[in-house]
Amino acid sequence: MSNVVTNYIPDAAIEKKNILKKYKDLLASLYDKTNKTQRQSIRKAFVLAVNAHKDMRRKTGEPYIYHPLAVAKIVSKEINLGTTSVICALLHDVVEDTDYTLDDIRDIFGEKVAIIIDGLTKIDDIVMNDEDISIQAENFKKIFLSMSEDVRVILIKLADRLHNMRTLDAMPLEKQWKIASETAYFYAPIAHRLGLYSIKSELEDFAMQYTDPIAYNTIAGKLKKSEAERKTLIEDFVRPIKEKLIEKGINADISSRTKSIFSIYQKMKRKKIDFEDIYDIFAVRFVFDSDIEEEKPICWAIYTIVTNLYKTNSSRERNFLTTPKPNGYQALHVTAMSNNGKWVEVQIRSKRMDEIAEKGFAAHYKYKEENKTPKEYENRVEDWLGKIRDILKSEDTNALDFLSEIKLNLDLKEVIIFTPKGDMKVLPAGSTILDFAYELHSHLGNTCIGAKVNYNIVPINQILRNGDQVEIITSKKQLPKAEWLEFVKTSKAKEQIKDSIKAEQRKSYEKGVELLKKYFSEYKIKYTSQNIKKIQDILEIKSPIEFWNYIAIGKLSKIKIKKVFFNEENADLEEFQKKITSKPSDTSLEELIDEELQINPEIFMLDESFDKIRHIQISDCCNPIPGDQVVGFQISKEVIEVHRINCNNAIEQMSKYGNRIIKARWRKEQNIAFLSGIRIVGFDKKGILKDIIDMISSQFELNIKSINIETKRNVFKGTMMLYIENVQVLDDLIDNISKIDNVEKVTRIGF
Repeated sequence: MSNVVTNYIPDAAIEKKNILKKYKDLLASLYDKTNKTQRQSIRKAFVLAVNAHKDMRRKTGEPYIYHPLAVAKIVSKEINLGTTSVICALLHDVVEDTDYTLDDIRDIFGEKVAIIIDGLTKIDDIVMNDEDISIQAENFKKIFLSMSEDVRVILIKLADRLHNMRTLDAMPLEKQWKIASETAYFYAPIAHRLGLYSIKSELEDFAMQYTDPIAYNTIAGKLKKSEAERKTLIEDFVRPIKEKLIEKGINADISSRTKSIFSIYQKMKRKKIDFEDIYDIFAVRFVFDSDIEEEKPICWAIYTIVTNLYKTNSSRERNFLTTPKPNGYQALHVTAMSNNGKWVEVQIRSKRMDEIAEKGFAAHYKYKEENKTPKEYENRVEDWLGKIRDILKSEDTNALDFLSEIKLNLDLKEVIIFTPKGDMKVLPAGSTILDFAYELHSHLGNTCIGAKVNYNIVPINQILRNGDQVEIITSKKQLPKAEWLEFVKTSKAKEQIKDSIKAEQRKSYEKGVELLKKYFSEYKIKYTSQNIKKIQDILEIKSPIEFWNYIAIGKLSKIKIKKVFFNEENADLEEFQKKITSKPSDTSLEELIDEELQINPEIFMLDESFDKIRHIQISDCCNPIPGDQVVGFQISKEVIEVHRINCNNAIEQMSKYGNRIIKARWRKEQNIAFLSGIRIVGFDKKGILKDIIDMISSQFELNIKSINIETKRNVFKGTMMLYIENVQVLDDLIDNISKIDNVEKVTRIGF
């Protein structure tokens, strides 16, 4: 990957020719699904976009119009949308970047196009003055507000993001991190939820190229190296199946697909296995065309041929025919053992199912309009959009909270739960008794004290499993509590709990105000905002809700008020201050490191514009050490937190607060040890722990913070937290420990 803009040389004649060629390619991709009038409207949008962007260029140096043309082609060809969407794709940056207004768009193209363009237009950064407000989150919320009315907003936005990722190498490094993090955190899961599998995979792979380039290139290299072997294996595997299909008169297209690099990496991390141990790196797909009534019989006929020819892994069979995934995906999956001892995943589906699998929500609507949607297919995406609308109803939910709620609702894993009468409810996986109670009725949720699950009594935080039958138990004395928010999963439950707590808080506020006014009156103290703040500062209660509740329940006595305003000694408050400011006498090595970073912040080379930074802290979620590729993240005006660039927390933060990203790298020579860790797996033998510790302490002269070793049936697993000076030392240590007899695997914690 290059971070340098290519040496593009403008040439007006060549550019004009290229623009016309790209426009003709776009028209060709949608010619069959448009009439003459529609093509005239598209031409009108094209001419307007060309004129609006005529003096603008991309970071590559190319004419800006190349971008909307590319987005429009993705919308037409890869997502399969129609005229209105193509017009909006061509115009998606016009209002944001040029002198044209929404009113202009409305006058020329009508209300529907104007609404979609408005949803695609970012909020102006200038209007956001509060440093705690995330511009990115506010923009995401705006997208969803528009999407809840017209899903084409997010589909066009996905096309826009896909083209941006395809051309991201022209951007500066910190912009690459911001955009890649947003893509991994937000856009790829949205594409998945809407069933756009190929776009989701491409977005994830592109994002990984920039957030974890070493892992990406390592896996890409291994895939390329094993490509010829995979091709031979697939040909041998498919040959006998193809012969049987011909015998049975089944005409199916056969293709293979390799798992995306991001998916492979996630599986390696999740299962803690090597690349070579993943057996579903590729899959063989059988796609046939048939009437909707024949789809299932043909799927099962192909399944029978495969299972008669090869041994299969029953634990890996997946029947998405009768129970489609929440994004509409339908297929039959079976994993079979090839003749050379390799597992092969087989996917069987009709042409209709295949189009929905690749083009998702847009393809589903095409078949819905043609009345070709099977009866058992529930439009789960529409149900999901309904849940988004419910979240949006909460007017006081800030953009970051909203974004967190959306993330929870992007999960495709679900559980089916039954009421005592046999009614079925679908909830996100991980939902609790309380989620189910609120799903049935807000009153049931507010008064829930537990439930009978399959006739056994369980608490309200019990996680539900697929197929559970649940009877809710209530009590009139029960009231919603703030701690419930820690374990409920659904946005519906969270909103109901918040609403009930707010109602109680309003009562506390009214009672607190009444009491404070009474106390002030008795001492002839003016009831002003300055005097209220004085009490709040002394009590160190920043939250207004907690402050008024503190007064309402009688914790603030009249004597305390007297001491605050009449300078009497307040022993209680002094004692409290003493406790929170006192420091332990023994300073830990972590604290020494932290102190050293404050004294010597130049350990990092930061962007020169950040000269007021007084404190740099190492994040404890990923424990970066010298040699790691790192990113600085401004968490306050004077504090920078440093993460590894592939740290999940860093990716999430960069996706929300891209403006706080700061380029950071280590200086060459450091004399400070940083906390890191290793994970060791091997076969137990006498003295192996001594060998490992001797290696760490004697040979490498490293300090050990903690050791945790477990042994089961002659296999030991251990973690060690160590103080390491840099990545090279850590890599050398891992290499040397790996050579100790009976040690099978050593990895750095966090990878």
